Amino acid sequence: MLKKILFTVTGIALSLAFTPQAHADIIQKPIVYTINEQSYEGYYAINEGLGNEQPVVLLIHDWDGIDGYEKRRVQMLAEQGYAAFAVDLYGQGVRPETAEQARTESNKLYNDRAAMRERLFAGLEQAQTLAGTDEESVVAIGYCFGGAAALEFARAGADIDGFVTFHGSLNTPENQDYQQVKAPIRILHGSEDPIAPLEQVTALAKAMSNANVDYQIELYGGARHSFTVWDAKGDSSQYNARADLASWNALMEFLEKQLH
Repeated sequence: MLKKILFTVTGIALSLAFTPQAHADIIQKPIVYTINEQSYEGYYAINEGLGNEQPVVLLIHDWDGIDGYEKRRVQMLAEQGYAAFAVDLYGQGVRPETAEQARTESNKLYNDRAAMRERLFAGLEQAQTLAGTDEESVVAIGYCFGGAAALEFARAGADIDGFVTFHGSLNTPENQDYQQVKAPIRILHGSEDPIAPLEQVTALAKAMSNANVDYQIELYGGARHSFTVWDAKGDSSQYNARADLASWNALMEFLEKQLH
């Protein structure tokens, strides 16, 4: 297994990322599905002009649930030729409006890992049934809380093609490890993240190395937590355009390698 850490200080040209392709056939729509008789509402985007077996990117939302940010990200993924589905881990209509509400909802799942896993696997199953998808080609990605959930999905042994976290929580819960991981993991993280500091990065690298996981860590110099979130509820102080664009390009590279 390849074990490699890439420590990257970004200096990428702004014109290299976010290049749309074939806008005309992109459709976007909410998808309502059921887990244990409770309704959940994900969000789907696909370019219908690119065929009926498109690789899937399963996007896991931030701690405030699916909102305009996640919807824009799945649109961007569809523009790049992926069938993108934002999975809902909270439930239909549960969309926190304040940090306190978001903390409450995310903590429910941090404290109930079995429920988190159940909703992740159900979201994957839903994504694989959507029109236009190649159910055998899937990568899961997540932002912040969603990054932590992506690692949970990996530790649960999800049999997909890869996992990517953007500025996620990196702690490994007690009594968990990375022995069941079945696909490569990429960690995209800021060097100045106070929520998941470098101590967590080091501990995660050790845990994955001990399990012989194929992983890479890209560390963006000077970037703080939520460095990709351009619309952070009116607080853009943590947004870092260079790190955002560099991490997006890293994602594109990873998807190309794992899904094509």
